[in-house]
Amino acid sequence: MSFDTIRLEKGLYRTGQSFTRALEELDPSENYKGTSLEGLDAYQRQLKRFGIKVGGSQSSPVEKFFATTDSAALFPEYISRAVSQGIEEAETLPRIIATTTMIEGLDYRSISSAASEDEKELKIVAEGAHIPETTLSMQANLVKLRKRGRMLVASYEAIRFQKLDLFTIMLKQIGAYIARSQFDDAVSVLVNGDGNGNPAPVSSIADTTTHNITYSDLVNFWNLFSPYELNTIVAEPAVMTKLLNLPEFKDASAGMNFQGTGKMITPIGADLIKSPSVASGTLIGLDKSCALEMVKAGEVITEYDKLIDRQLERAAITATSGFAKIFTGASRVLNV
Repeated sequence: MSFDTIRLEKGLYRTGQSFTRALEELDPSENYKGTSLEGLDAYQRQLKRFGIKVGGSQSSPVEKFFATTDSAALFPEYISRAVSQGIEEAETLPRIIATTTMIEGLDYRSISSAASEDEKELKIVAEGAHIPETTLSMQANLVKLRKRGRMLVASYEAIRFQKLDLFTIMLKQIGAYIARSQFDDAVSVLVNGDGNGNPAPVSSIADTTTHNITYSDLVNFWNLFSPYELNTIVAEPAVMTKLLNLPEFKDASAGMNFQGTGKMITPIGADLIKSPSVASGTLIGLDKSCALEMVKAGEVITEYDKLIDRQLERAAITATSGFAKIFTGASRVLNV
């Protein structure tokens, strides 16, 4: 079946399967290797089929999607992709996530390994001796999934002549809102645990009277992470200000990196993230590679019936996700 003869309809939006995946089943991308359409997925080929340009100075108006019944079926996927792009560009969340698990449904239990300090050590095993064991077990409680989203409120008449390039910016902002809410959820799990008795260990700086953090406090905090690595620090704005004003943070190489790229580093090599999601007077240190698992019940979902039928008065855009601790000791809280 050629991409320009596929009949597009609401039925291609199936529960538990993306619109693009449904299109790929009808029109596999592997069939286009060596052609001018190589590199485009099934959805992008449909945009080309109907001459819809979603970006650039020559982007199409919104009404281009509704020129035919078939092309109208592409509109919800366009919205989902734009919102997803906004979530990805928010950038902060991937910096604290070790892995992402996709599930079909709303029930999910993660696994844990509650190893003692002695069990973490790989000892020499004599010939014929018992090999030390590491036990993996199912968590007692389910991961709490939360639906985050926004309601798109607009009439078709109000947006029909708007260029898709501008409309995409609006949708990406919705994605940024969702990403910030998900980051709030992630920080909460890092600090309080995921309901399985695994909150982050808490320590304090030496000077609890003036609350002035020192480089020595940071080094002591760094030492607590063995055998994990302190490679990411998330701090609320006031604490971040204190960190950046430490003399050790003002060396030439750190300054050049911050002034040249806008990315902050620490003398101990940790990635710095400023976020109001963190409680006042605290910072969170973590080993990004093994501290937190993100659980997603599908991708961004757009209510498609109203969009396809041009009734754009209210259309829900949602993303359902949750977070689980992987290793409890891989994240810690420092009170400043």
